[in-house]
Amino acid sequence: MQRSICPLIGHLVKSLIPGVLRDEPQFARLFVGQSLSVLGDRVSFVAIPFAVLSVSGSASDVGLVTASGLFPMLLFALVGGVWADRFRRHRVMLVSDVVRCAVQGLMAVLLMTGTARISYLVPLMLVFGTADAFFMPASTGLLPLLVGPDRLREANALRGFTQSSTLVLGPALAGGLVALLGPGGALALDALTFAASAAFLARLKPRSTAVGTAEPIAVGTFLKEVRAGWVQVRSRTWVWSGMAAIAVYHVVVLPSVFVLGPVLAEREWGGAASWSTVTAGFGIGSIAGDLCAYRLKVPRPMVLAAAGLAVASCQAIIIGSGASIVLITILEAVTGVGVSLFFVLWETALQTHVPEAALSRVSSYDYLLSAGLMPLGLVLAGPVSDALGVRPTLYAMTVLGVPAALALLLVPAVRRLPDHATDPANDSVLAASEASLL
Repeated sequence: MQRSICPLIGHLVKSLIPGVLRDEPQFARLFVGQSLSVLGDRVSFVAIPFAVLSVSGSASDVGLVTASGLFPMLLFALVGGVWADRFRRHRVMLVSDVVRCAVQGLMAVLLMTGTARISYLVPLMLVFGTADAFFMPASTGLLPLLVGPDRLREANALRGFTQSSTLVLGPALAGGLVALLGPGGALALDALTFAASAAFLARLKPRSTAVGTAEPIAVGTFLKEVRAGWVQVRSRTWVWSGMAAIAVYHVVVLPSVFVLGPVLAEREWGGAASWSTVTAGFGIGSIAGDLCAYRLKVPRPMVLAAAGLAVASCQAIIIGSGASIVLITILEAVTGVGVSLFFVLWETALQTHVPEAALSRVSSYDYLLSAGLMPLGLVLAGPVSDALGVRPTLYAMTVLGVPAALALLLVPAVRRLPDHATDPANDSVLAASEASLL
């Protein structure tokens, strides 16, 4: 009896593991390491504001330290893209993880010993954000070297699932850690997750690729490589129009979640508990969207992606609708589905249709126009709402955000983009753009 049960249990366990993790061992290695790291990121996202408040008690200092972690993306995203296309991408990510581990570990020590100062935390977050700027383009460019073209959507969906599930689990874990160990203890855990991620990256063996030359990058050559990446963006209408829509979403729509939502919750909803309910609803919707993206195969993925972004851009009007918390939470869950569908399908499209040798440079423009510009929206949201009122500002965000997403559906290249690589001009465009480097 025992012998007959064991194979059954083994088969059941195997059936629960997604196929891309079973069939692509290198991706599985990356997935485990990044899942731990993302969980640590969610913990630090909650812990850092409390860390700042424990030092100075100033809301302005919270904004300063938070912005310090985001600002380097504006300066170094394009640099990170060039380096990731020129060197081994997993090594760029490994160095970034080591740097971020050291930063979080040092911040944890400063906090736990009572020696932390805002003048220390700001430069440390600048270093952390710089490492982020190198990590993100390399991460996008690495995936096609770990999985086959037919598994990219599944791999991106699983990565999105990790992002979404930790959005629900991370804050709860962070709350417990901050209560038991203080902000320093929570950041120490984040440092350990970066160390774990680095250990997995050190064992990674991507497929051979054209990148990886170890020659120094001269300034003139660097600028030419940046321009070559821009040629890749400019030559594809669906890419630059998609990036424009993403920029509007990050600069116009997301401040409703990060700035005005908490303000409205504090004034009218009864405080942080209600806002936590709404954000948990969004996280659950995001998980559902990732599961859909994993299973769903559509012949024109960017059409569904644009529709998902339009739904996601309704977050501002939902938050400002004046509806009950239950209804707002349900609607936010729907927008979470839209967010996940868009970003999974968008990253898969980039990895499918952009030449691998230029992929990190192209994605660096994506990060520059999204994460790099987002602080601008975060800074402006408060003063604009002070002048117009919170609800009118939320309505204005929707008026700008939703049409920008729907405009993607008017672009023929977006509507026609297939789910598989069929662009024979890829290599010729890349060759032409790289010719100036010689």
